[in-house]
Amino acid sequence: MNRIDARMHDGRELFYFDDADSPRSSDRKPDTRTSDVRPETATMRLDPLTGDWVSIATARNNRAFLPPASACPLCPSTTEFASEIPDEFDVVVFENKGPAFGPALASPTDNAGEADASAAQPFGTTATSVGRCEVVVFAPEHTGSLGNMPVTRIRTVIDAWSNRTAELREMPGVVEVMPFENRGQEVGVTLHHPHGQIYAYPYITPTTKKLLASIAAHNGDFFADLLAFEQASDRVLIASDNFTAYVPFAARWPIEIHLLPHRRVGTLSELTEAERDELAQVYSQLLRSIDALYDSPTGYISAWHQAPRLAVGADVRLQLQITSPRRAADKLKFLAGSESAMGAFIGDVSPETQAQALREALARIDS
Repeated sequence: MNRIDARMHDGRELFYFDDADSPRSSDRKPDTRTSDVRPETATMRLDPLTGDWVSIATARNNRAFLPPASACPLCPSTTEFASEIPDEFDVVVFENKGPAFGPALASPTDNAGEADASAAQPFGTTATSVGRCEVVVFAPEHTGSLGNMPVTRIRTVIDAWSNRTAELREMPGVVEVMPFENRGQEVGVTLHHPHGQIYAYPYITPTTKKLLASIAAHNGDFFADLLAFEQASDRVLIASDNFTAYVPFAARWPIEIHLLPHRRVGTLSELTEAERDELAQVYSQLLRSIDALYDSPTGYISAWHQAPRLAVGADVRLQLQITSPRRAADKLKFLAGSESAMGAFIGDVSPETQAQALREALARIDS
């Protein structure tokens, strides 16, 4: 992996990740835009009803919304338009202009960790939204999707996620790191350019807290037992040497795919080179299978769940979870009363039925 570090006009960090066979020069053009002031770090508020943190990041309300290709902030800069990226690239990662967390990092006065661990915090508890939010751009081309890119490019993206995960986990106050991709307007995308993000949180997220409780309540090796249970089902999609992808037993979404590594590994940065090679191939198949379900592309959220940095997360295994609200070619699942108000999901499609449809889609892309 070849990484080139740079700085943007307002001091934000930018990292170029070149493909293994990239012809690009190691010299990259500087960001010549006029220096700008970054927004203040947001403030988190503790919800007394749930114990969850809510980051109030008002600068995000001004972010770009579906601009034309000529004004896309994720395309390489041209003489006509100066984007966020000053030069050509294969894959690039940079700090988000209007982050939900950061740019400030933790100091001794930050209390997010304390408040998160306590069940008796006063009403009105706040903390600084320290951490980091980064944008990961998968290609210089404005159109396309990660699943349709060469496996070698997906491998570069995995390297970028792995590299950033390792460094972000060492930043003061960062507790959990999640690389993810929102693809499609139906899941809230505001930029058409193929890209994803990485969030580095200053607390254990609500989803991970629930997982930790399930691990603590389980009598045995939670993830080894879960993997064995899913591997014995008729919901397996791909069983490679080092990974198994499947539709989970209690899938919430019309399209839901999980992937687990066969050995205990907590983060992407812990994968071996051979495992990353294999994962790039498997991930490519999964993304293409989703698009092969219907005659038009399917919007999805793809999230990499990784072990928290704290010792309490030592038994958490790396997971990929891909979800989509598309329940038919022309229908979406909306989170209505039960899901939104009570967090009580009702499945519209049998997990076994969807697994069979995805296996048929996998067969089509491989034929």
